[in-house]
Amino acid sequence: MGTNVQNRVQKLIDGIVARGSEQGLQVAAYWKGDLIVDAWAGLADPGKGIKVDGNTLFPVFSTTKGIAATTIHILAERGILDYDAPIAQYWPGFAKKGKSAITLRQALNHTAGLPHMPDCKALAELTDWRHMCDLIADLEPLWTPGTNTYYHAITFSWLVGEPACQAMGSDFFKLVSEEICKPLGLEDSLFIGLPTSEDSRVAIFEPDPNPPTPQPVPAPIDIVAGRSIPPLVCPLENWINKIEARRGCIPASNGIMTAKAIAKHYAALISKVDGVRLISEDTLRKALERPRNGEPESVVRGLGYGFYDDDHIARRNAFGHGGAGGSLGIGYIDDQLAIGLAKNRMGTSAPDTQSSGDQIIAAIHNALKIC
Repeated sequence: MGTNVQNRVQKLIDGIVARGSEQGLQVAAYWKGDLIVDAWAGLADPGKGIKVDGNTLFPVFSTTKGIAATTIHILAERGILDYDAPIAQYWPGFAKKGKSAITLRQALNHTAGLPHMPDCKALAELTDWRHMCDLIADLEPLWTPGTNTYYHAITFSWLVGEPACQAMGSDFFKLVSEEICKPLGLEDSLFIGLPTSEDSRVAIFEPDPNPPTPQPVPAPIDIVAGRSIPPLVCPLENWINKIEARRGCIPASNGIMTAKAIAKHYAALISKVDGVRLISEDTLRKALERPRNGEPESVVRGLGYGFYDDDHIARRNAFGHGGAGGSLGIGYIDDQLAIGLAKNRMGTSAPDTQSSGDQIIAAIHNALKIC
């Protein structure tokens, strides 16, 4: 079975790259705790002619959020963090300007009222953890926390990360390394803050050569969106290609890893992989709780993970997180299946009308006959 799935996926992604729809891809899948797909295709650096291989590292943008959330759940399972405790209980300086009652749960499910970034003038500010925590502590919520939801695109980094750092007396990069990478043997394939030694392994991210045609009538301007992803980091592909952006620890958006690391992480949330399960079934259930009474109905995320039950690629109990450009980590609880996808182009270009991710996931499901 494993060879069959591997061959199907390899053939598929070779075709996707050959058609020019993607520049470089990695795909990995674990089924019932076993690695059944570890495939790659295309170029990591077209300018130098460097091909993708199994060790190529890819920027995965918001797919990083799922890894960050898992770190919080591991600590919550041990009783070190409490989802319903105020963030200020762990991070006293956060309590200013009406934020004393904001809970870790509200940070994880994007209802904290703090999607807007502080006013940063330089990239060096964004990658300075202590400086950013000070700026976040000075923010005022845009709404009464817990009453509305809005994707905390970058501020998620410090809202969930700093309570963990304070509680553990550690930096977040070290927490991810100790709690996720070491147990799963991912020390050389999952980074939130890239060491200098790994620079040469990172795929160059490129813009979509066929971006969507602008709408003739501009959509209403979303002022909050402009504040949640500020000009400093746009366009995202240019930002993440900068060494400075890769070096800092920004758990919402600058993870750099392999597809295999993504998939193994999700596999170890569902069941044991190489004898390791990151969190218990009970903790996973808590992490995937739907909105409670009084919480805004528009919340579509669990505690740091998204739900995929309204999508054709996930007609079963599935959760995970995707990122700009199409990277993805997803776990199918009922099927004990976990998939990781990493790529280095924004969007899926013509002539494909279906995204690379949808094609790949459908192929894996079909090969396993679980659709």
